[in-house]
Order: sequence, then structure tokens, then C-alpha cells
Amino acid sequence: MAETLTATALTLKDIAREAGVSLATVDRVLHNRPGVRPDTVRRVQAAIERNSFQPHVAAAELARGRARRFAFVMPSGPNPFMQQIEAYLGEMSAWLSARRLSVEMVATDVFDPSVLAASLEALSGDYDGVAVVALDHPSVRAAINDLVDAGTKVVTLVSDVPSSRRHHYVGIDNIAAGRTAGALVGRLVGQRSGKVAIVAGSQGLRDHAERIFGFNQVMASEFPDLSVLPVLEGRDEDDRSEQVLARLLGRHADIVGLYNVGAGTQGVAKALSDAGRIDVVFVGHDVTVLTRRLLLQGVMDAAISQNPGHEARAAVRVLLALARGEPILREQEKIRIDIVMRDNLP
Repeated sequence: MAETLTATALTLKDIAREAGVSLATVDRVLHNRPGVRPDTVRRVQAAIERNSFQPHVAAAELARGRARRFAFVMPSGPNPFMQQIEAYLGEMSAWLSARRLSVEMVATDVFDPSVLAASLEALSGDYDGVAVVALDHPSVRAAINDLVDAGTKVVTLVSDVPSSRRHHYVGIDNIAAGRTAGALVGRLVGQRSGKVAIVAGSQGLRDHAERIFGFNQVMASEFPDLSVLPVLEGRDEDDRSEQVLARLLGRHADIVGLYNVGAGTQGVAKALSDAGRIDVVFVGHDVTVLTRRLLLQGVMDAAISQNPGHEARAAVRVLLALARGEPILREQEKIRIDIVMRDNLP
């Protein structure tokens, strides 16, 4: 079920009502016209500041004639990074209201193509724009194309479906992220030889598949003494990731490196700790409360980070530009890759 994160868009009438003055008085204050008592000016300005009201932006949006609705289709379940994106969208409430926008969250199983496709199909005709954390699968691709054909602006978020007709992708270069993880694991392992494990949510997620591809490129070309084991899939779930990695650690005593491609980080860390294998070089993704603690404890060696606040803001700005028919500021919306270690934790 969709959950609205924004309040109803404010108008000059709302400010006048809250300040206890007429609409004409608010207009005089906004345009610095004479004839308004100083205490009334202060009262109007206080009402504007309390509500983060942006009169010029609001007036421009009113001139455009209507409000707009955007939906963000996000993974169900406790994924800390995705929860950060949702939290940042919630913090944009005043900004959204001033532009007569509402953003609604739609939680679904993004690992099941039929469920994700059905969730997208259910949005047809109800939203001006949709941002989706997408599985690269024919049924999902078809659902995205159907939305586009119906006039909805579609942006893929974090994980792309480039073969679809989506309008824009907001996220990092995931092949580069995987290559970065490979370079970190290889260099931190040093002169040791042995095996390297990979835990992913799903290879059907484009971001995970591309990260694995980049990781394997670097392993094969630069670290021939390290043997990469077949990818484990934990669906970004802590329990499942713990179980699959624990079994692998039991079979291979010579694992020296680990790349956790998505979430499920707590389960991965527990499997390493329970096996007494905190000597394994562990590289993962994203700076969350959990990964921060693991980095400080020395359980995790490095995190490949992308800014969830930037992704939330970029997705909304891109959808708004598309809805208005305005150009996308590509350099502004480019998501950067950061390497975070214990010594440079933000």
C-alpha cells in the first residue's frame, strides 16, 4: 500500500490564515510594499519561515496548473540503504510541497520479477512519474515500457534496466564499483593466496550483476593467485546470507577475501565471526549504522559508498524535469563512488 510522505502543498491563503491576516497583507509583505505594521510583517515572515514556504517557487508551480504525483517502488524488507533513501525523501517534504509534488512509497519484492512487474502495472494511469529499484527481467522490462507508453515518466534507481525504454537511470557506475571492490580485496589480501567469496542479493539485479562483472575483471587480470568462488545469493536478507556463507566457510578453509555485493551485511559479518574468520578481508557496500560499527571493529575493511540523500534528491529532480519537459542537469545528478574505511568514516 502506498504511503504519502508529503503534506498538502501550501498556498498564500494558508500563510494568511496562519498569520491571522488578509491575503492582501501577505502580498504586501512579500513584495515589501508600505502600509503594514512592523509586528504584522514579523508575524507573516514567521509563518513563512515555520512552513519553509517558498512563494516564488509556489507561484511558478501554480501557474503550471496542477499538482504532480510520483511513486517510488522500493524493496520490501529491512534494507538499511534503501531505508536511508526513504528517510531522505521524507525530509524533502517542504521542498516537494512548494512545488506541488507528492511522493508515495510502494514496497514490493524486487527479487521476484512477476511481483515487481505486477506492482508496476498497478501504477499505470495514477502517477506522473515512477522511480523503481528494478530487476533486469523481461516481465519487468515490459512493465516499464507499458508505463512509458501510457505517458508516465520512469526512472530506474540504484539498479538499472538499460534495455527498457526508461527515461533515465539514477545511480552509480556499478561496473566501476565492482572493479573498485576487486582492487581493494586484492591489495588488502596482499601476498597471501587462496579463495575469494562473493555474496550477492541476486544476479538478476542489474547493479549486483554489474558489480560482480567488474569485480571478476580485476580479479582475473590483476590477482591470478586468488581464486574466485561461485556467487552465493542471499536475497539481501541477513539470515539467508549468514546461512549460505557459513556453509561456504565450512567447505573452504582457505578463503582469504570476501565481497558482499548488496545488503545482508549483518548476516555476512555474523557468519565470519562465528567461524572465527575475521582475518578474511571483507569489502561491502554503503555506510549505514551497521557498516560503520563493523568498520570501527575491524570486521569490515572497506565500504564502497554512494550517497543515499543525493540519490533521493536526484531521482525527484529528474522526474520533475521530465514531467516539465525541461533538460536534466546530468553533472548535478551524477552519483559518485566513494571508498570509506575506518580511518575516513564520515
